[in-house]
Amino acid sequence: MLIAKELPRIFLYKTKEQETRLSDPEPKFSPMAVMNFYANTFTELVTANIEGPVIKDDEVQYRFVSTLGTKG
Repeated sequence: MLIAKELPRIFLYKTKEQETRLSDPEPKFSPMAVMNFYANTFTELVTANIEGPVIKDDEVQYRFVSTLGTKG
């Protein structure tokens, strides 16, 4: 028998040399809305991009990638 289950969303953000796991504040939020929610805490997210989703370890992972300090 096949069992379907909803996978939790996890948002990853790398600050300096440490990767931070951010929980999903509201499952109804779009990934962009979640990034805007966390931009109050991590100001680098204001100009970040979203990568994903990637399903890994029974989670749906999104990665916030900062564009600060990159040219082009």
